[in-house]
Amino acid sequence: MTDETIAKSSHRHHWRRDLVEVAALFAAVAIADSVADTVVHGPDGPVLLWASAGALLATAGFHTWWSRRRGPAPPAATPPAAAPGATPAARPGGATTLWRMRTTVRDEPGSLAALGLALADLGVDILSLQTHPLGDGTVDELLLRAPATLSPTELARAAAEGGGRDTWLERADAHDLVDVPTRVLHLATRTALDAAELPLALRRLLGRCTIRSIPAAGSGAAGGSVPDEGMWEGTVMRLRDPSGGTVTIDRPYLPFTPTEFARARALVELDARLGPRAVRPGDVLTLPEGGEITVRRAGTGDLDAAREMHERCSPATLSQRYHGPVGDTDRYLHHLLSPRFGRTLAAYTTSGRLVALGHLLWDGDETEVALLVEDAWQRRGVGGELLRRLVAMAAEAGCGSVYAVTTASNTGVVAAMRALELPLDYQVEEGTLVITARLAARPPAAPARPTTVRRATGG
Repeated sequence: MTDETIAKSSHRHHWRRDLVEVAALFAAVAIADSVADTVVHGPDGPVLLWASAGALLATAGFHTWWSRRRGPAPPAATPPAAAPGATPAARPGGATTLWRMRTTVRDEPGSLAALGLALADLGVDILSLQTHPLGDGTVDELLLRAPATLSPTELARAAAEGGGRDTWLERADAHDLVDVPTRVLHLATRTALDAAELPLALRRLLGRCTIRSIPAAGSGAAGGSVPDEGMWEGTVMRLRDPSGGTVTIDRPYLPFTPTEFARARALVELDARLGPRAVRPGDVLTLPEGGEITVRRAGTGDLDAAREMHERCSPATLSQRYHGPVGDTDRYLHHLLSPRFGRTLAAYTTSGRLVALGHLLWDGDETEVALLVEDAWQRRGVGGELLRRLVAMAAEAGCGSVYAVTTASNTGVVAAMRALELPLDYQVEEGTLVITARLAARPPAAPARPTTVRRATGG
């Protein structure tokens, strides 16, 4: 349609509307004249006219009074302009705190709005939101920026006033500002690059929880009862381990949701489809005395070399490492070298002989470090180098601390832990010494002994 056609159509429309309005006006005048003529010539015509006028004036006055009473309040004085980027939580002093909140609301329109208004009354800003649909409601997971003066009790009370129930709160940090799809993709990438990342990825995905891998041979009826698609009930989740057995996830403080179960199962399925991943090449280290060793990640493919190293170690060395006699060596080593239970570093000589193993083991929600160095290679800096690398890997994985179980007579492990220059806690129970290193204080110290490092060209 052209502009001219639109103009003509608009002109015809206005002409017809004007005609209708004029006709309505004449009709109204005719009706008013007829009514007035009937009333005036009646017995009480003038009285009825004055009564009608009074009623109309009273109605108009009441309407005016009612409108002013129910109308909006006059605008308050305009406050000073807020600084760019300021939030409602920016009270005097500007101190704010990040919180993660989970609360269950009714699955009906307006539930989230009521919760948001209750939090806004306290100056709380909602930075992100996830919804977890349930059968009898919806679990809302929110990242909040609240005034630092607000306590968890006040936040929970506000959530209850907004219709929330079963509210859970935890302090958050800057890492929680990353949106969920980005975080999940990052965890999937790390899992794809390294099979040992699956337990850590599950822990970062689901928060503080205990993750245990149960081998197929030791799972018994519990492991065999888990269906291929996995199962979960309340605070416990069980998934089929691609390498055999079962991955059990326990989070006693917060029940799992169907959404979390689907995400965890997707990560496990990704690991199963990728299968075993190749071990990355290691670093060639030149020791102070001139010898060279290659340090690299180890796996179940190093089982034969580890068995041979065990046969060369003295009973005293094995006893210090395993705190007693070693029974089924093959099964024990297979457990230690499996990526499901942690990470292992191996030290090889230039002739291909394995002389040391260092383990970083996921012990529920804690992390253990352990070393085994062949007798002829002890006191030469090999164990200390492995320990420094293991602690760095633990810090990269987000672990707050690591612990080593040994005896007071094992001066080599004690000296290696002290060389980390990290805060250490000592606990002695029935001859067993547990040394815990806190990693949050500062990163591990640089190697204390002068070694030369270069990248190996092959495994």
